[in-house]
Amino acid sequence: MAGNRPLWRWIAAALGGLLAGLALPPWGCPPLLWLALLPLWALGPRPAALWGAVAVLLSHRWLLWLHPLDWVGVPPGLSLPLCVVLWLALGAVAAALLSAWRLVVQLWGVDRWSTALFAAAIWGLGEVWLAQGPLFWIGLGSAALPGDPALAGLAQWMGAGGLAAVQLLLAWWLWRVCSAGWAGRGLFWRSAAAWFLVAVLLHVWGWGLLQAVPLADRGSRPIRLLVLQPAIPTREKFSWMQQRALQRRLAVAQRQAQDLGVAVLLLPEGALALGQQLPEPAPVEVLSGGFRESGAELRSALLRFDPGAVDAAAAIDKHRLVPLGEWIPGSAWLSWAGLSAVGGVSAGDASRLLDRPNGAIGVAICYEIADGAGLATAVREGAGWLLASANLDPYPAQLQRQFAALAQLRAIETGRWVVSAANTGPSLAVDPRGHVRHRLDGEVPDTLLVEVQSKTGLTGYSRVGEWPLLALAAAGAASRVRSRVRQS
Repeated sequence: MAGNRPLWRWIAAALGGLLAGLALPPWGCPPLLWLALLPLWALGPRPAALWGAVAVLLSHRWLLWLHPLDWVGVPPGLSLPLCVVLWLALGAVAAALLSAWRLVVQLWGVDRWSTALFAAAIWGLGEVWLAQGPLFWIGLGSAALPGDPALAGLAQWMGAGGLAAVQLLLAWWLWRVCSAGWAGRGLFWRSAAAWFLVAVLLHVWGWGLLQAVPLADRGSRPIRLLVLQPAIPTREKFSWMQQRALQRRLAVAQRQAQDLGVAVLLLPEGALALGQQLPEPAPVEVLSGGFRESGAELRSALLRFDPGAVDAAAAIDKHRLVPLGEWIPGSAWLSWAGLSAVGGVSAGDASRLLDRPNGAIGVAICYEIADGAGLATAVREGAGWLLASANLDPYPAQLQRQFAALAQLRAIETGRWVVSAANTGPSLAVDPRGHVRHRLDGEVPDTLLVEVQSKTGLTGYSRVGEWPLLALAAAGAASRVRSRVRQS
């Protein structure tokens, strides 16, 4: 495999990818990530491919928990091989993307600061762009949480893409510091001191941004919400026994919501079947995951029920569908609609804004929580708080913790309260500073009473989005072009 390259290059690339996979949530350890990124800057495109594959395969190993797939009609003998193929395919996509990125870096000159600026900005923009499509879940922009909230505070101004770019630049500078060690001790210590000072200042800045965020608008009143976590195993969801259990838990939660005087009862993604009514007239507003038909299309949606109603009055459809789970290329010509028990579903509008009589909110259904740009747009359009509705069963606790870290990051980016209603967890509430205020234990049927505040102010990221990253990429590219012109 190594060809004429020394074996240590491949070992370093594999070790770097391993450390990167560990540095991502649920741990969230930026210093470990900076070390992991050193081989990516130091080595070429082919070792970078190995780095990317190892990092993604480790951080996305929860995909293997899809097995067994007999509940959606996949024969037992094909279930595990299919899950492994899906997992390996994701690693192969990551390897191709990392190799192409590193090839550009190599052609432009990896030791130049202009190349580093351009490459880091392009990486950050790439994560933002991929998060709006079907093939992205978690990247370097999420690595600061939950372990380093001070650094994550910078997301108020630069978003997840900016955090990814900052960490790549810190790693590039650290690589140059290590290279300076070969030139002399004096240069090494001066460079190391400068790097350390900048890293500390970035943390101080991020922490200061977090502390300055108000948790509520002046004069606003808290909103009481009740989250129902049914903890119904997805593989058994459509059995008569589990359907009866879900109906009982929902009816009890409706009465509990009325007794507690809450404003809204929240249910997770897919809690209600197509055309299913509430078990009794809702004494409070209900926001529940479910399904609806739009023409000839089936859509996964968040349904809104007015107080006193049993039928939905409004809905917001899921836009970012799970590949192979809810949608597959060419599904219209194939008999297989995917790995979802409900068959293939169609995507709704891209907007994540749900209008309500009591104020608009931003909605993320399932892994739409990874799309920070979409939720920032909803906030800019008037969302007072954010709701994440998900069903993460049968995946392990690793995925639940990654989901929680993404919810924290979305709260910091937008300066909004984020409430997660999930079938088996994580059901939680996060304040605008990224602190988890309330949480239910996973895999346990229960309800969670939370208080949030609807807000109107905008963070820097909610206002300007990815324009700073675009400017950084343009500055790096312009500087590199000028340098080449002078050389020629």
